[in-house]
Amino acid sequence: MNLNHIKGNTYCIDTGMSSIPVYKLDDENVILLDTGWANGERVGLELILEENKWRVAGILASHAHIDHIGNNAYFQGKYGTVIGMARNEAMTCSSLMSLKAYYSGHAMTDIERHFGHMVCKTDVMIEPEDHTVELCGATFGVFHTPGHSPAHTCLITPDDVAYLGDALISYEVMAGAKMPYDFVLKEDLESKARLKTLKASQYIVAHKGVFTNIDQLIDDNINFYKERAERVFETIDGAMTVEDIFKAVVNAFSIHVKTKFGSAVIERMLRSYIEYMVDEKRLEVVLVNGMIHYKPV
Repeated sequence: MNLNHIKGNTYCIDTGMSSIPVYKLDDENVILLDTGWANGERVGLELILEENKWRVAGILASHAHIDHIGNNAYFQGKYGTVIGMARNEAMTCSSLMSLKAYYSGHAMTDIERHFGHMVCKTDVMIEPEDHTVELCGATFGVFHTPGHSPAHTCLITPDDVAYLGDALISYEVMAGAKMPYDFVLKEDLESKARLKTLKASQYIVAHKGVFTNIDQLIDDNINFYKERAERVFETIDGAMTVEDIFKAVVNAFSIHVKTKFGSAVIERMLRSYIEYMVDEKRLEVVLVNGMIHYKPV
């Protein structure tokens, strides 16, 4: 892992898998903007913290996905860290039952085993109408970008550096992504377009990199997600169930499914593209022998 200085008291940890911003409150205390994976990133994060003699005083989370809040509870237990998050995201990771509502395709035993470490207590709630949030005496800007998750937020440090979380993905990630995840694709595309009104000196994308201008990246992200939706649409031949479309997409995109968790992730990704085409009136929902099918309009 590498620690890079961005501007003023704003730094960024390049974990290899993601970019995690750090805002330095003083010589000893920092605020992390997201905390990465529990498996794969925790050890490296702790080494960076130890080398700089930093304590995690606060965490601001962009959204409650496993690769963004994987170490929230761990740091909260170790340092008594104060956590801030959008209210709807905070509710998602407030309990195992709430996680079950989000990851509905898994049994409770799997929720506890695979996602249980995501449960954490949020101390500072970011409301939908908030444009700033104060944490540990520092004031951050808030730019709401729902779609990738129910209440995804971009966070702007006091140094005017915007952390975009997963509101955008980099060209490197686009080059390797077969079907990037969205919760509600239609909403996410609108949020991406609205990002052109967000002005900051620099922009950090979680997956991943640092940019001085994102206008072209926004356009290319929108086009990329729409192109992927079109490719999903092209696999649908007549009336098909989600399972039928899943099989067709896995084959067309050459996706290798190795675990039940991987299969569930792909199905959640796929549903957002199918529902986008329903929203766009390209697909209609029909019942065949009591089963939901989707067919081109």
